[in-house]
Amino acid sequence: MTEQWTNTFRAEIEGFKDTIAAFDRGELDRKAYKGVSGGFGTYAQREEGKHMLRLRMPGGRMTLERLKFLADAVERNKVRRVKLTTCQAIQLHDLTPAQVPALMDEAIGCGIFTRGGGGDNPRNVMCSPLSGVQPGEAFDVLPWAEAATEYLLSVARDIHMPRKLKVAISNGADDCVHSTFRDMGFQAQADGTFSLRIAGGLGMLSPTMGLLVEEHVSPREILYYIKAMIDTFCAYGNYQNRTRARTRFMQETLGQEDLRKAFLDNVAAAKAAGGLDLDLSPAPVNKAEDSEITNPRVIPQKQPGLYAVKYHPIGGMMPSEKPGQLYKLLKDMPQVELRVAPEETLYIVNLTAGEAEKVLEATADGAQTQFEHSVACVGAAVCQQGVRDSQSALRAAVDAVREAGIPDGALPRVCFSGCPSSCSAHQAGAIGFQGGVKSIDKVPMPAFRMYLGGSDKVGKARFGECVATILERDLPAMLVELGQAAAAQGQDWQTWSDSHPQERDAIIAKYEALQ
Repeated sequence: MTEQWTNTFRAEIEGFKDTIAAFDRGELDRKAYKGVSGGFGTYAQREEGKHMLRLRMPGGRMTLERLKFLADAVERNKVRRVKLTTCQAIQLHDLTPAQVPALMDEAIGCGIFTRGGGGDNPRNVMCSPLSGVQPGEAFDVLPWAEAATEYLLSVARDIHMPRKLKVAISNGADDCVHSTFRDMGFQAQADGTFSLRIAGGLGMLSPTMGLLVEEHVSPREILYYIKAMIDTFCAYGNYQNRTRARTRFMQETLGQEDLRKAFLDNVAAAKAAGGLDLDLSPAPVNKAEDSEITNPRVIPQKQPGLYAVKYHPIGGMMPSEKPGQLYKLLKDMPQVELRVAPEETLYIVNLTAGEAEKVLEATADGAQTQFEHSVACVGAAVCQQGVRDSQSALRAAVDAVREAGIPDGALPRVCFSGCPSSCSAHQAGAIGFQGGVKSIDKVPMPAFRMYLGGSDKVGKARFGECVATILERDLPAMLVELGQAAAAQGQDWQTWSDSHPQERDAIIAKYEALQ
């Protein structure tokens, strides 16, 4: 970012100190405070006096410089709750009002800007976490994700959108960033261009696949398309009703053809104005070794002799000592960096076989099975919006599945959202849960709506269907029984679920919460 932009942000942080202090003194209510704090990437937690700060990582990229900042910040501020998020950011929890603006300012030094991390702003630009190293990708899209981030930050102060805007860029081999159903989704193609879908999104109300508007967008021109999306959203988005103020509702209000035309007209106008062309090229990885390594958590990169290691702390909750441990281990390894993935996973990339061995040992506390790689939002114990404690529900399920000895693969990665906000993308999971309440004999009981059959695979994106409501207390037992049934047939979850739908549905029906 430019020096002028950065100086302005620092001045805004100084002003925010007064805002967060006023809220702490009770002079601002939660709603008024949230309207200001979201634009700075921070929210008050459910417990009084505690706050969350969201550190944006464009494209999920965490350089060693950023890792060092994180390690130092966590240690110095005695942070005990560090959350990897589904938007490729990192959240620091349980902060005091004084710590929040101080950390915002310190983060600037390593290129982390919390501006626009929440509220009605362009959010963290996402891209495939293994972009640049993944075999089979069309091309490395990370430079364009970083350029899009800088552009959006540069204009965020000057625009007033109805709600947030999420941009995702897929490398064509992996679409865990959900480019097919984001507000804007660019997907890299073998010919060096992007296909583009707009006005998609999840949510309790009208989850919608993105509308294909261009099949061959030149990478050098993507900022024109992003500007056009902002202009279209500001012109046609709903400013009166916040529940219908996301881009996906423009597919209803305008109709797909009129939306496509309005958007492309704005693209043409942006191109005519000019000034947003990009000339980018990915940085090469100049590192190799002849030795090899094989492990379920090790991924061979497209660069011969290099590997990525996958580390998934259960529920995305990273032990507070882990950033420091990782920095100490990685700081002298050339060209090594980390990537935060939307499934709350951390990838350590550009490792030789010998380096990968050391990283495997340092991350042995993470998930070991596909089910343990399940995703959960931070949950109602922390989040003001939460209805259910998704973290506790996930951990209870993990403990039950481990105790039952369910083999790896018999259950899929499951997505737990603590409320209808879809933070875990539960509608796109093979199994997804959305927190809520179920009245049993006129008594409200903690429960989750269960979704089945979603997918975010490239070319196979689909939303799952809500099939039942399960009481929270019954979730672990139901998942164990489903896993046991798949294991009894010697099949993985998807094979068994597709070939034994009646048995699957009968097990789910046993646990369905009825009036």
